[in-house]
Amino acid sequence: MDHVLTFADSHILTPYVYPASWPEDGTLRQIISLWVVTTLGAEVLYLGFTSLSFYCIFDHEVMNHPQFIKNQIRKEIELGTLSIFWMSFPTVAIFFCEIRGHSKLYDDISEHPLGWSGVFLSIVGFLFFTDMCIYWIHRCMHHRRIYKHLHKQHHIFKIPTPFASHAFHPVDGFLQSLPYHVYPFLFPLHKAVYLSLFVFVNIWTISIHDGDDRIPGPLMPLLNGAAHHVDHHLSFIYNYGQYFTLWDRLAGSYRYPSVLLGNGPQDDIRKLKAEVTETKSRQSSSLDHCGVKTD
Repeated sequence: MDHVLTFADSHILTPYVYPASWPEDGTLRQIISLWVVTTLGAEVLYLGFTSLSFYCIFDHEVMNHPQFIKNQIRKEIELGTLSIFWMSFPTVAIFFCEIRGHSKLYDDISEHPLGWSGVFLSIVGFLFFTDMCIYWIHRCMHHRRIYKHLHKQHHIFKIPTPFASHAFHPVDGFLQSLPYHVYPFLFPLHKAVYLSLFVFVNIWTISIHDGDDRIPGPLMPLLNGAAHHVDHHLSFIYNYGQYFTLWDRLAGSYRYPSVLLGNGPQDDIRKLKAEVTETKSRQSSSLDHCGVKTD
């Protein structure tokens, strides 16, 4: 995060915002700057990529599903933007510790004993570490004593749109993001890779709420994509994973996506339309038999 802060200082904050008497490495200035950059960056990332996903990928037909609630998109956006605002406060505290050198983030590839191999291993480690942690945090959020206070806000959207991706209670959202921040305090990670992964996990979170199930066939049993996550929103007790199905399989909470078995939200809508058509046809036929003109 220090690279982002340095860029902001050089191009915006130092010449246009702060008085010359405020040094760039001052504690108060860094905290304020981190909060502004983190909040604005996260909001732009959320609204930008969710809008792209909603208009370019999301199947708008599912908005006709009986469980799609009134004014849902507005409610998702309101909860998502508000959650990001409040989550930014504890997140900034972690970022501040990072830029003050308390993490294992590094700048130069040569600083890692394994060089580029270490970079690739750290990416794999990050994905599997965070997937494991988020699985158990997410599953704990479904405990009956916790669920109604925190995670229920996210699950009112049984047929989610991409805008639901960040629509959490702020405490719930922060706890599920915590593994991303903890990892570089435990394991070495290149700063540019860390920033890239931070963007990636936000985009991935959006993607599993877009309802698009076009994961290549051989990867379907391995990746926890939108098809799996739709079932999680509908049933609550399956497919808690973030990227992979590994922990769902190990812990007995895996469910093969119902959308791939012809029982997904789109299938429900098609069945409802067919029933309406059949009912109208029967009514029309009945009126014809009674000698009533129907045209």
